Amino acid sequence: MGEIDDAIERADQEAFTREPPKTLKGRINFLMRQLKTTRAVAAELGVSQRSVERYRTGERRHPPKDVQQRIDSAVRSRWQPQVRKRRRRQAAATGGITVETRARFGYTAPIGTTDDGRFRRLTVHLTPEHARRLFEARDAGADDRHMRQIIADGLKDVYFQDGGARAMDLSDVAINDIDYLDLDY
Repeated sequence: MGEIDDAIERADQEAFTREPPKTLKGRINFLMRQLKTTRAVAAELGVSQRSVERYRTGERRHPPKDVQQRIDSAVRSRWQPQVRKRRRRQAAATGGITVETRARFGYTAPIGTTDDGRFRRLTVHLTPEHARRLFEARDAGADDRHMRQIIADGLKDVYFQDGGARAMDLSDVAINDIDYLDLDY
C-alpha cells in the first residue's frame, strides 16, 4: 500500500461507529462470518487451516506478531463497510475531503517567478469533485503516484490558485518527499 492508501484507510477507521472485536477468538469468528470457511480465512491470513481452527476454539491464544497484524488488518478492512461507503459517498457528493500534509511541492510557473520546490505544511479542504476523483481512482486500483497527482491537482485549484482568484498561469503542481499525509472526510 502507498501513502495515499494508508491515509484513506486511517480516515475510514476513524469513521467506525463501533469498535471491531477485541479478542482473537472474536476476530477469527468475524472473519469466519465474512469468508465462510476456515480454508478461506487461512488463505487470507497466510496460516494453516488448523491454526485458524485453534484460534477459533481458543486452543491457541497468542499468534506471532506478524499473524496478529494480518488478522487485525483483515478485520479492519471488512469492518462496517456500509459506514465507510456512506462517508465516502457524502464526501464525494457534498462534503469534500480535508488534506493535511507536510511535503515538498514543486510546480511549473511562468518565467521570472520561482518554481523551486520547498517543504510546506498545508491543511486544505478539497472540493467534493476532487474527493470523487480520488475514491474512483482508488477503487479502480490506481497506483499511489496517480492518487498523489489527484491530490496535487486539488491543492493547485484550491490552495495555490484560490479557486481561480490568483496564479492562473501556474501549472503542473507536484507533491514530492511526503513527510506525512492525513485525510479526513
